[in-house]
Amino acid sequence: MKKILPIIIVVVVLIGGYFLLSMNYQNTALTFKQSADKTWADVEGAYQRRNDLIGNLVNTVKGAADFEKSTLEAVVNARAKATSMNIDPSNMTPQQLEQFQQAQTGVSSALGRLLVTVEKYPDLKTNQNFLKLQDELASTENQILTARTRFNASIESYNGYVLKVPNKFFLSGYPERPFFKSEAGAEKAPEVKF
Repeated sequence: MKKILPIIIVVVVLIGGYFLLSMNYQNTALTFKQSADKTWADVEGAYQRRNDLIGNLVNTVKGAADFEKSTLEAVVNARAKATSMNIDPSNMTPQQLEQFQQAQTGVSSALGRLLVTVEKYPDLKTNQNFLKLQDELASTENQILTARTRFNASIESYNGYVLKVPNKFFLSGYPERPFFKSEAGAEKAPEVKF
């Protein structure tokens, strides 16, 4: 019995150490995961703000100009499609992120056409409500960029932690997460025609 007691003590200490180490890895990974989830919620919040502003912009434009119906419908439809998409940040896949991004790109594109078309209406450009909404949209686009940048920084920290050795041996329940990427062709400046 005296010969087995030291072996039992060593085994108990090793098992206890393993569980303590595992708990430490799990708790730290949970902190990174929560940060990533929060920054994704910030991205969605910034897009939601833009979608809320678009309704006001459309109503202002509609009331102030005999407006091109197809452009207006494109904005409304793109906004509806973008607001219908929801992503669970804990189960996010690169495909879901790409679909979300495509819907938001549709809004950006339709909104760009709307703002270019507005140039045809000098009375609308001097309307204080329209100018304020236009400034709010520009501010919101900056907020979206900031939110996406912070999201990617958060994902970088999360992925860096869960994929490191030996962490990944203890964190099988924490899969790698996708980054928010720019759409194909975003490196080319858009052509604006008046």
